[in-house]
Amino acid sequence: MSIFKGAGVAIVTPMKENKEVDYEKFKELLDFQINHGTDAIVVCGTTGEAATLSHEEHLDCIKFTVEYVNKRVPVIAGTGSNCTETAIYLSQKAEEYGVDGLLVVTPYYNKATQNGLKKHFTAIADSVKVPIILYNVPSRTGCAMKADTIVDLAKTVDNIVAVKEASGDISFVADLMQKADGCLDVYSGNDDQIVPVLSLGGVGVISVLSNICPQETHDIVSLYLEGKVKESLALQMKLLPVCHNLFTEVNPIPVKTALRYIGMDCGSLRSPLTDMEEENAVKLKAAMVEAGMNVQ
Repeated sequence: MSIFKGAGVAIVTPMKENKEVDYEKFKELLDFQINHGTDAIVVCGTTGEAATLSHEEHLDCIKFTVEYVNKRVPVIAGTGSNCTETAIYLSQKAEEYGVDGLLVVTPYYNKATQNGLKKHFTAIADSVKVPIILYNVPSRTGCAMKADTIVDLAKTVDNIVAVKEASGDISFVADLMQKADGCLDVYSGNDDQIVPVLSLGGVGVISVLSNICPQETHDIVSLYLEGKVKESLALQMKLLPVCHNLFTEVNPIPVKTALRYIGMDCGSLRSPLTDMEEENAVKLKAAMVEAGMNVQ
């Protein structure tokens, strides 16, 4: 059974001027998402700047999100690490807090072998009962999971139930889906590939775009799953320039800029991330205007 079908937002972490987490703004963001169709909240992922949160902050954000969302939609916590023991610790604490699922990224920098990846993910999954979504994003981690590895984990570990596939390689997704033969759910990890992944049997997206377009991103998936493929594709195409401009610089730099443009300033980014270059920011705003968004 899917943790969710549709669009799960990879939500940003709002910051105060002093770079502390801004929990009052976090409430606004969560309400905005839930009130505009988001199907799940994915907290403390890459978009949430988890790499620059302390373990205490990381866990506080997860606990806060679970309590504030209060079962209105599923909450999925990013608990991956390049250290297996750290990932186990974060995963167990997130389970204690009552998350509906975990998003566990491949161990970055270490460049584990495929056997190492199997042991890493199996150890994390065995330490908890909550369902797990694997996260394959080799451009960010320097570590790619093979389709056979993903399928083997899904077939041999009961609570590994899905994968967020962000390789950007549609041929890889097709190969994965053929080999999986329904043994796990696949979520697009790229907003510009939602419809292509759905066409191969995917069940949704874990989305950066949803931060600024929650209803539209939800609708792309729901329309497709309702059989309204042309309408879904038209909406995907309408938002494609926005998707592309959200990645002219490393995520989440552009999406925090975009949130300011729609009147939801979430503060700055933690170093080493910096403000968006002016030339790219102008192009992002223009793409948002062209897509019909209410830009300030």
